[in-house]
Amino acid sequence: MLGDALIVLLAAMIAVRGWLGAGLFGDKSPYRVNLMLDRHPAILLGCLGWFMCSLILVSRRHHLYGPLQMRNTLHEQRLTIQSCMTAGLLLAGALYVIRGEIVSRGVVLLTILVSTVLLCARRLIWRMRMYRRFDRGLETRNVLIVGAGRVGQALRQHMESIRHLGYTFKGFIVIPGEDPDRQESLAETLGTIEDLLDVARKHFVDEIFLSAPCEPSLVKSIVNRAREAGIDIRVIPELYDGLAWNTAVEYVGQFPTIPLHRGETPVVGLFLKRVLDLALSAVALITLAPVIAGIALAIRADSPGPIFYLSDRIGKKGRVFRCIKFRTMVADAEGRRAEILHMNERDGVLFKVSNDPRVTGVGRWLRKYSLDELPQFVNVLRGDMSMVGPRPPIASEVKRYELQHLRRLDVMPGITGLWQVQARQDPSFDSYISLDTAYIKNWSIWLDLKILIRTLAVVAAGTGS
Repeated sequence: MLGDALIVLLAAMIAVRGWLGAGLFGDKSPYRVNLMLDRHPAILLGCLGWFMCSLILVSRRHHLYGPLQMRNTLHEQRLTIQSCMTAGLLLAGALYVIRGEIVSRGVVLLTILVSTVLLCARRLIWRMRMYRRFDRGLETRNVLIVGAGRVGQALRQHMESIRHLGYTFKGFIVIPGEDPDRQESLAETLGTIEDLLDVARKHFVDEIFLSAPCEPSLVKSIVNRAREAGIDIRVIPELYDGLAWNTAVEYVGQFPTIPLHRGETPVVGLFLKRVLDLALSAVALITLAPVIAGIALAIRADSPGPIFYLSDRIGKKGRVFRCIKFRTMVADAEGRRAEILHMNERDGVLFKVSNDPRVTGVGRWLRKYSLDELPQFVNVLRGDMSMVGPRPPIASEVKRYELQHLRRLDVMPGITGLWQVQARQDPSFDSYISLDTAYIKNWSIWLDLKILIRTLAVVAAGTGS
């Protein structure tokens, strides 16, 4: 929506300069002065705002802000043109009602035409970018298919053959009395209906497709359980005649589907969170550049080995990424870990030693004030991490998680979090998990801001170890 609003503003500037010879923020000549902006700024800005709002509302009505999977390229382009023309007609109607003769008709027409061209180009570029991310396995939706029969097999092959749909097939769920059609289907069967939610949690499933006919009571039970878990549910309409008859059919590639439940995503909040991440991490890296350079020189002078420590961590939905930190231990620290396992001060799957003999002199000071984590601002810029969220675990920890512990991997990991500012010295793994779960359940952009403010006090106090 913000992108569309900026496109309309750019189109208006192009139209005014192209038609009148003066931009909205450009120089004016005595001959072709912009009378609209000088004498009637409220009318001009009001019309521009009305056109923006109309375009966004009509585009939303056409589901242009929904998932890419629900429309192909040509359909999206047609809907974009239709939205621009509809918003243009609403603008023309508004000008007629308010008797806005002062507004140049040429500027109005040029704004509508330029907006249409730029919006079509913007959506095409965005689609191509998302296709590349889908090919790399990023931002795809994990899918379970209930039913391993003919329809389920066809749906699975369709998803895997068209990668730009953005779906990642995780496996089949068999229903009572069903035998998988082929041997490979048996190998990809992850469980039965009774195991549905446990399997969905284990594989970070976003969407469940019902590809085999089930009893109405069973379908209702699945939908209710999926709603509690925040998982979307779809059915193949020809298998469920009369079910959700008033719901629009949505196509997944060539497959018609009917959504029975769609979880609500806090899009505005997540957008603001990402803007906050980009702004704070960029400002931090620029502002603290001299400090980062000084730390790098101190590490190099203190002990032999690399300046940075790169560790594979588990991020959102179990995705592995390379986490960047300043090296605070001797170069062969991993090889010496077995020697100090008996010194572990944390319970459960956590590992922490206050007086770890592997920590260097500079490293101990960096840990005290959490300065070893400054390079993780780069991870935030890359989209691997957020400023606030559960700390990213290592693979050996995740392997020991119980099913309910995987909840903390539903969101982006963070540099700081509720546990860091509230119970950093608490050795209890249960406390660690409960605070992360509480953060996920009660998340808001205001909670992130409160945690960031409290983090400054914690870092200043030097409570790290």
